[in-house]
Amino acid sequence: MSRFPPEAGRFVPVMTRFQRIALTAFLAVELLIFVGAVVRATGSGLGCPDWPFCYGCLVPPTRAEDIDFERLDLEKFRAKAERHGRDPATITPETLRAEFDPVATWVEYLNRLTSLPVGLSVVVLLGAGFGEIYRGRARVFFAALAAFLLVGINAWLGARVVFSGLQPGIITLHMALAILLQCVLVYTVWRGCDRPWRLDWKQGVPAPGLRRLAWALFLLVAVEGVMGSQVRELTDELARSHAGEPRAQWVVELESSTVYLVHRSFSWLLVGAGIAFWLGSGRHLRRAGRLEKAVLGLILAQMALGIVLAHIGILPVAQVLHIGLSSLLVSALFLWLLGANAPGESASRA
Repeated sequence: MSRFPPEAGRFVPVMTRFQRIALTAFLAVELLIFVGAVVRATGSGLGCPDWPFCYGCLVPPTRAEDIDFERLDLEKFRAKAERHGRDPATITPETLRAEFDPVATWVEYLNRLTSLPVGLSVVVLLGAGFGEIYRGRARVFFAALAAFLLVGINAWLGARVVFSGLQPGIITLHMALAILLQCVLVYTVWRGCDRPWRLDWKQGVPAPGLRRLAWALFLLVAVEGVMGSQVRELTDELARSHAGEPRAQWVVELESSTVYLVHRSFSWLLVGAGIAFWLGSGRHLRRAGRLEKAVLGLILAQMALGIVLAHIGILPVAQVLHIGLSSLLVSALFLWLLGANAPGESASRA
């Protein structure tokens, strides 16, 4: 990417073909994260109890009466039920028909469909990455290869999520790898050209203190995201173990847990670090632009959503935004760090 000189008064990205492919892959992953958040918020993670098919079909049924149980391997369903502490003898066509939820099934099915553009885009990205080797950008090829491998690992892990019955640790790892994949794709978009975008420092060189603060903020956001996933897992577990009881009766147990207390405390630290980052950018950069404002805005939005989830309720819309915006926040911070650490000319001369 490059900029017109400051006197032109505007930012004009000039993207290479490889960067456009990488950006397409990044947007596909971001869409998948938001759709995955919808799956989580609606409790549709087991809407398709088998994999890679859904109730034995490429296209799932919309009614329980349309399920062809002759095509289902009931022994696999029973083995799965036994692993989760359920009597396998209770798994019959009749019970599966009674438990069928068309909304959950189709939400999960759309989640699987959304993963197809991700797989296709990283395959194309890997193919285009070979050309980057001949352009002297071997690291970009290895980043594309890493993206391809991460998609494959996460696809396998997604199947484990289904087979494990939404086992908490696997869900957190599944989400963490998706965020890692985003960072890898941000790097490929940024570095897939001769002169990557750079921050425009007032002194002509990076400010070490601001860079350290940005790295601390990035790590804090990552840790906060992992803990947030664990809080959500604990919430789901308490909701299941206290089924039928009002939320007010068991939420005290959630709020007294260590992971919840640390997550809540970290959120205030995150806001403070975000404000310090924004103020520091104004001091050390010739012009703190939209990226710095976006980082602070996303942090404040996350704080507001966290308050809604903690004190109003686990609202599906708030939960989806909380998960999706966290991935955007990590990506924005990582892009800033790439621009801050880039050697060579400032953005105004690139």
